Amino acid sequence: MAATKLQAFWNHPAGPKTIHFWAPTFKWGISIANIADFAKPPEKISYPQQIAVTCTGLIWSRYSLVIKPKNWNLFSVNVAMAGTGLYQLSRKIRQDYLSGEKEAAPQLEA
Repeated sequence: MAATKLQAFWNHPAGPKTIHFWAPTFKWGISIANIADFAKPPEKISYPQQIAVTCTGLIWSRYSLVIKPKNWNLFSVNVAMAGTGLYQLSRKIRQDYLSGEKEAAPQLEA
């Protein structure tokens, strides 16, 4: 039974014998790098880069469900890209716009 599932995976139109498998597989490197950057201080995060990662993830997630055959590997990597991009953007926005309000409040009282 496992052999037939492995053979079906191998012969799938988006399986390992095609670029439709390998391109999204290597694209996981972008999401992994973004996850590694979670430890980076928010002031070193780039708005244009994270907006590009987020938009790419959102656009291609939709596209991966429209094309035939559906490419679930492409869908999952782009959902991960959009998620990590949104998280990085939220960190940057919190640092740039929300943390300043907390520091400015005590100065107003003094």
